[in-house]
Amino acid sequence: MKRNIFFKSNSAVAGVIEALLLIGLVAVIISMIQIYYIPVIMDQKEADHMDEVINQFTQLKSVIEIQAMMGALGTGEAITYTPMTSTITMGSKELPYFVSARSYGQITLIDEDDAGDYKINIQPAPADFPTGIPLTSIEYDAQNAYFVDQKYVLEGGGIILQQHNGEVMRVHPGIAIENHSGAGYIKISYFIPVYTGVAGKKSVGGYQDGYVHTNYTIDYSHSGSATFIHIYTDYPDAWEDALVNESRGVLYEYIENGYVDVQVNEGTTPNRVEITPDSKSINVDLTIAKLKVEIGYGYVVE
Repeated sequence: MKRNIFFKSNSAVAGVIEALLLIGLVAVIISMIQIYYIPVIMDQKEADHMDEVINQFTQLKSVIEIQAMMGALGTGEAITYTPMTSTITMGSKELPYFVSARSYGQITLIDEDDAGDYKINIQPAPADFPTGIPLTSIEYDAQNAYFVDQKYVLEGGGIILQQHNGEVMRVHPGIAIENHSGAGYIKISYFIPVYTGVAGKKSVGGYQDGYVHTNYTIDYSHSGSATFIHIYTDYPDAWEDALVNESRGVLYEYIENGYVDVQVNEGTTPNRVEITPDSKSINVDLTIAKLKVEIGYGYVVE
């Protein structure tokens, strides 16, 4: 009879334990990355996306100004009435293989029909806008998962950044100031875009690219003295920053010299920024351009 002899060995058990320890180590490393590093990476990713959006809004502002300038010069119907498309990246994707969240955004048009009490009131009023120039806007509202929620607003020709702790004018509107010392007045030249919309084409949301189609339609001019300029807006601090900021406010020098005065009136709905003469009178030279704006895919030709 053949006898089978068995020997005890711990090598197989040791191999299993080593494998389990390696799996545990990998799990710990992945958990550390997920808990501590992924939020930082995603926060930076969303911050980079917001930088991309401000660049895209700056390009949109440039497109609108070029269209208005070409339209005002009457360069020809083929150019003047050709719509141009600007891209706004609404959100960012999650990271692959890790647990993370997408960010989303929404683009909204506030056109002259929706502006209501939001306006620029200049007296004496321009003949074409006796009740005030509509303060229209194109807004991007970010819903970030990691970075602070932000809102960019292209209003009155300027780009406003708003977040939970305040607001600032990131890109100034098209305002130029001339000091006519001998004549005793300052001249405020201002390009004001006014947006008109199409029903069903005023908003789009998601995380992919959104499209803003703009098209010049008509412009108006107004020149003369002004007893006051009132800007009715949801962002009075941003407008005040653009006008009176010590380092970059377009009216700061003239306020310091006592030529004009700028105040924020919080007793009105909406709040308003008031520009009034002081030791010098105010003359205005306005170019008011109307542009048709459509948000989303495709373009409706009327």
